[in-house]
Amino acid sequence: MSEPVPLAEYLASKPSLKFFFTGGKGGVGKTVCAAGLAYHFAESGEKTLLASLNPVHSLSSLFEQELWGGVIKPVEGVRNLYAIEVDIKDRVEAYKRQLAEKLRWFLKWADIPVKAEPFIEIAATNPAFEESAMFDNMIDIMLKEGENYDKIVFDCAAVANAVRLLGLSKIYDLWLDRMIKSREEALSLRVRLSFRKDKAMEEIRKDPMMRDLMDMRERIKEAKKIFNNPDRTAFFFVTLPLALPISVVKRFIDMVKGFDIPVGGVFVNGVLPKALAMREGAEDYLKNKYMEQEGYMGMIRRDLWPLVRAMIPLYESEIVGVKMIAKLADDMMKWKPGVEI
Repeated sequence: MSEPVPLAEYLASKPSLKFFFTGGKGGVGKTVCAAGLAYHFAESGEKTLLASLNPVHSLSSLFEQELWGGVIKPVEGVRNLYAIEVDIKDRVEAYKRQLAEKLRWFLKWADIPVKAEPFIEIAATNPAFEESAMFDNMIDIMLKEGENYDKIVFDCAAVANAVRLLGLSKIYDLWLDRMIKSREEALSLRVRLSFRKDKAMEEIRKDPMMRDLMDMRERIKEAKKIFNNPDRTAFFFVTLPLALPISVVKRFIDMVKGFDIPVGGVFVNGVLPKALAMREGAEDYLKNKYMEQEGYMGMIRRDLWPLVRAMIPLYESEIVGVKMIAKLADDMMKWKPGVEI
């Protein structure tokens, strides 16, 4: 089995990487790893945006400053670093308004003599609105803010949600092709059945459903160019040295690859240092935890080892504030395989 390439070497070998994602099981440290990456880039002189896609945002608590509000704000105490906790409420409401307009238009166009309001009420409760809204906001950041920043780091939600979110680019593409084809066939039939062909063609050109579908397809195409480019995008998984998060990472790596999203590697967080656990006078609890951890490290070496980019120690205090984030970023960058943390 090949030795892992540490994070510092990996990033040096891919200088054109611009978009970074962190994901993993809940509670493994996705946000702190995203913050560590962003801090490193910013302190290296690159203008960096850290964006939280997690519905339960924690950047404000992590940096101990107000970063909420759904707008990009500079992070105090870190040069070149900006952050945003993405707010989807406005976009969800916009989706509902657009859906209402489309349903009313469709029912009128199809000569269906029913009231639109009951359909609108049912459709507007669709829980997929929130996931789609987050996906659209993510694309907006990538396409609109990509020119303004050297690096953009996304802190994703729990891994299953993150994979679905990123996988929407492929799913949307397949769905849009079908929808556009169906819409073209329906409009073509209306043209053939119309006695006033010029009027029918005019309706096709102003058809709001077709226009929205075509616009969405163009956005998805642009997003896929980014998502599927290993020289521009990397998805990092975060795990603890525990059985469940390790198995989750192992399972979802294959899923991410199935969506053609490049896997950047794995961060192993919360590693109990041997020097701390086995020092003279250490509690038996620490020694036992270290021996237990060694078993999980065996799982990592067996299943994930070539993808490991950094091992991050378990700190004596919580990772909160710029100083602790700076320490974590330093530990991420200086890790090398075979060296005790």
